[in-house]
Amino acid sequence: MANVLQYVTLFQQELDSQIVVGSTTGWMEKNSGQVIYDGGREVKIPKVSMDGLGDYDRSKGYAPGAITLEYETRRMEMDRSREFMLDSMDVNETNFVVNASSVMGLFQKQHVIPEIDAYRYSKIFSEVSKVDERVKYSYEASAATVLSELKYQIASIQDSTGDIPLIISMSSVVASILEQSTQLDDIEFGDGDIKRIVKSIDNVPIIKVPSKRMKTEYIFMDGKTSGQTAGGFKEGPKALDINCLITPSSAPIAISKTDKPRIFTPDQNQSADAYKIDYRKYHDLWLLDEPIKLCRACVKQAKATQE
Repeated sequence: MANVLQYVTLFQQELDSQIVVGSTTGWMEKNSGQVIYDGGREVKIPKVSMDGLGDYDRSKGYAPGAITLEYETRRMEMDRSREFMLDSMDVNETNFVVNASSVMGLFQKQHVIPEIDAYRYSKIFSEVSKVDERVKYSYEASAATVLSELKYQIASIQDSTGDIPLIISMSSVVASILEQSTQLDDIEFGDGDIKRIVKSIDNVPIIKVPSKRMKTEYIFMDGKTSGQTAGGFKEGPKALDINCLITPSSAPIAISKTDKPRIFTPDQNQSADAYKIDYRKYHDLWLLDEPIKLCRACVKQAKATQE
């Protein structure tokens, strides 16, 4: 098949773009601009530290200070993949791109995007929950209390930092209760060409998330072991329902990269008379030390006991 390399480049760009546009956590990837990524599973994240103000001395001048910029190497822990076959009787060379793009787009929409969202929200909760004061447990959302609870959590963050940009990621079920309890303002959310209108509280955007993706714990199946061959993900045995997460907009640093897809024609494929597409996705999310302190979580159930 001619132009295989062109197809590979096309798929890689389109698949990465679809993640940002279609995911409820796509906004977290804009923070990856500060990250150095040269391919593979490792990234370098900058950490900046600096001295505070000192007194000005009329004879010696300015108080000396220092700015330290260091790069911390992190590894993308999620390395996921699938192999697909498109039978040559169903696809010919002239419509291969159309068919393959449709199949891979559907695969990402139904399986990849929900899994990445679920991983990111559970990862944020895992980091935030290391300090109990940042999590409110045993809160059953109700129309009578949900608005005041959110306002309190927002105020607790802004009390220590001032009016910084925040984002609320909220279970669709809880969002419905909130919308029934009060009149919410509309606000434009997003950057560049990717913009939409969402509801807000005190100018803080609310991102609705399917509740299946808002759990504290997941099992990501390997797709090979007995009972896991279908792959995908499911909630863990101790999973709790996350009502909402409140984070500074700059706090989550998320990356998802489609490794260069491998495409084999029926002539190249030794195992079947079919086009073969190898799909591999690296992704992960990190919260740096200082931003973690400003994040808050609210969970429906009581805190899970440790065995």
